[in-house]
Amino acid sequence: MASTAMAVTLILMKAYAALKTSSMAMLGSLTDSSLDLVASLIVLLAVRIAATPADHEHRFGHGKAEALAALAQVIIISVSAIFIGFRAVQRLVTGAETAQAELGITVSVIDIILTIGLITYQRHVVKRTGSLAIGTDRLHYSSDLLLNGSVIVALVLDQFLGVVGADAVFGILIALWLLWGAWHASTDAVAQLMDREWPDELRQRFLDTCKEYPELAGLHDLRTRSSGTHHFAQFHVWVPAEWTVKEAHDRLDAVEEALQERFPGTEILIHVDPEGQTDRETMLPNEITERAT
Repeated sequence: MASTAMAVTLILMKAYAALKTSSMAMLGSLTDSSLDLVASLIVLLAVRIAATPADHEHRFGHGKAEALAALAQVIIISVSAIFIGFRAVQRLVTGAETAQAELGITVSVIDIILTIGLITYQRHVVKRTGSLAIGTDRLHYSSDLLLNGSVIVALVLDQFLGVVGADAVFGILIALWLLWGAWHASTDAVAQLMDREWPDELRQRFLDTCKEYPELAGLHDLRTRSSGTHHFAQFHVWVPAEWTVKEAHDRLDAVEEALQERFPGTEILIHVDPEGQTDRETMLPNEITERAT
């Protein structure tokens, strides 16, 4: 609610400033704030859907709604960046000048002050709730500080220092910055939709933790994926031949519960194999764990 309210306030101020100053840098900043609002609304809807428990038709939950929302944002950001870049090139060719730079600078300074207040509040919320969505939103708004700083520099160079074309050049740079952000967001979204394995650091931490449990000696065929804020890990594990089915079930159920406490939001599925049996065609190199000594 705080980020949405701020985005609406900034859109109104920047729209007025962009109209009065004819600044391409300010137009780029206005577009970024508009995207902030769209992103907040899309993410709000996606997070609500992603948090919906698994049902009969979606047994793995609805977590990928966040990735789909990210792709929608990528499309919006890319189209807007291309429009800003096109307008900036036109401005560079025609040599049109900006006006009322003081207004644009004032709006950008207000934006910076409000953004600092918002990310400070978001940091407090993330610390109390551990929310991944709000943490990501905070990082996005933190990058806006650089964007608004560049608008101030562009207006000062263009109107006060007489550097012709500075505003248009900064407009092009902002468009490229928006495209870079869209590319980065798209790779993360596609990776999740394609069920990419966990990052190496998280995967290795999970394997290292498994070594602490004697029941998981010989763990193999580990497969991982993520869906929104939910994570999934499944693997095979050898059990001694003398264990009964009930004993294997009870021991490994206890291990699953212990691992899920140490990796919150992770669903763990363990498949039992007779000791020494492996599915070599699906194993990865160095995947079998050893009992910690």
